[in-house]
Amino acid sequence: MLVKEIMTPKDKLILVSPMNTVRDAIKKMREHSVRSVIVEKSGASGAYGILTFKNLLETIVAEEGDIDLLNVYDIATTPAISISAEIEVKYAARMMVSQSIKRLLVIDNNELHGILGMSDIINILMDDID
Repeated sequence: MLVKEIMTPKDKLILVSPMNTVRDAIKKMREHSVRSVIVEKSGASGAYGILTFKNLLETIVAEEGDIDLLNVYDIATTPAISISAEIEVKYAARMMVSQSIKRLLVIDNNELHGILGMSDIINILMDDID
């Protein structure tokens, strides 16, 4: 099975500008009930990033709650770790385990196609067990 068969496609993802404030990103995450948002590229040859609950928590603790002067680019993981849509899912799973990450952006030719989460892989495994 290939990554493209189980990933969440780009049209279902929430994207934010790297220039958005962290507070705006939090509002967007809350509004859409998501645990991460994709940070858009700053230009054609830029890199996509990801902003997760973990990034937020680390920042809130470090800044003692004072996040009003921070932008998304200050705390997001950029470039985000990514994988091709044409890779077998087992390799994506190995990468997640070895890198201790829960989400991989699916990027080919520096264009975003979707995201693959650990839960996507687990759901497939659970379906196979039934």
